[in-house]
Amino acid sequence: MNQIIDKILAELDKSGNLRKFPTESQDARYVDLSSNDYLGIASDTGLQTEFLNSTDFGCMQFTSSASRLLSRSQQPYTQFEETLADAYGCEKQALLFNSGYHANTGLISAFASTKAYIIADKLVHASIIDGIKLSGLPFARFRHNDYSQLDRLAAKVYGEGYNIIIIAESVYSMDGDCADIDTLAEIKRRYPGALLYIDEAHAVGVEGPAGLGICKASANFENVDIVVGTLGKALASSGAFAITSETMRKFMINKSRSLIFSTAIAPINVLWSRFTFQHTLGMDTERHHLKQLGAALSTELKSVGKSMHSGHIQPLIVGEPHLAVELSKKLRTEGFEVLPIRTPTVPPGTDRLRFSLSAALNLDDISRLGEALRKIF
Repeated sequence: MNQIIDKILAELDKSGNLRKFPTESQDARYVDLSSNDYLGIASDTGLQTEFLNSTDFGCMQFTSSASRLLSRSQQPYTQFEETLADAYGCEKQALLFNSGYHANTGLISAFASTKAYIIADKLVHASIIDGIKLSGLPFARFRHNDYSQLDRLAAKVYGEGYNIIIIAESVYSMDGDCADIDTLAEIKRRYPGALLYIDEAHAVGVEGPAGLGICKASANFENVDIVVGTLGKALASSGAFAITSETMRKFMINKSRSLIFSTAIAPINVLWSRFTFQHTLGMDTERHHLKQLGAALSTELKSVGKSMHSGHIQPLIVGEPHLAVELSKKLRTEGFEVLPIRTPTVPPGTDRLRFSLSAALNLDDISRLGEALRKIF
């Protein structure tokens, strides 16, 4: 077995795809363009102090020591879930998970006992793919944002007697482009009994009214059966949540194995998550600034022929793993931390740098990045 593993590692190294943890500690000399700290909360020490000074920790536990179903301390979880449900409205309920990966694998695999057929966008996150595989259900993937193909696939499998689960992301993690929620909801309505599942990991805190995501901004929000949000990106915490119906929430509590068989998030962490979530609801100024940064970055990428859109996630595709690594090193010498994204995280031939913006940055940072890119290209 060791020989097989050594061979696999050698092949990864040869292809430029051998991953290693970054060895450099965070350094103020570098502008961080790889973080998912979209609103700048993670670096806001003032906000952290406010949380510590305003929170009555009492007998707060630093660990749950058990699965949520066995934990004696439920108040922090239920309070936060009620806060989430109130914010999203429409008689929806919330359910917390340990991470976005736990949420997607647990929620999707829970449908294993249903006669369903999953149809997912080609570029959905690896956690969604793993959830689909764990479910054991038949599935198909439609070309990215190609809703005509989605509709054809749905018509075919619906005609074969299946219930349909349509899965997409609202903001795609590697390209930063967006799904059309209204079109997805319209396709769902054509097939009675179909479910629409949207992962909003990279939209929560950033997009939509009060940062509640793209689905919430849509007139079809009530037609989205499951919305997944993460707490570890714009909300600067850890964990994830699902927004769904009361019936679906009960189903997931009983069928989602990643929820049932995992030690729950530490209660003190849930308090911080609730605090940051409530804070982000009023961060419209930061969201506007983030859009300004996105527009500025798009302009700079256009100057080297690489712009795709103006969102808070923008790729610079170079096509080969070693080219992505080389470009990352060059930008570091210019004062920018932008880590390479390689296969299999992205499809072969689309290896890239991914620029993830933060409201903690300023327009001068983006201008200097543009100068560095023009120097390199």
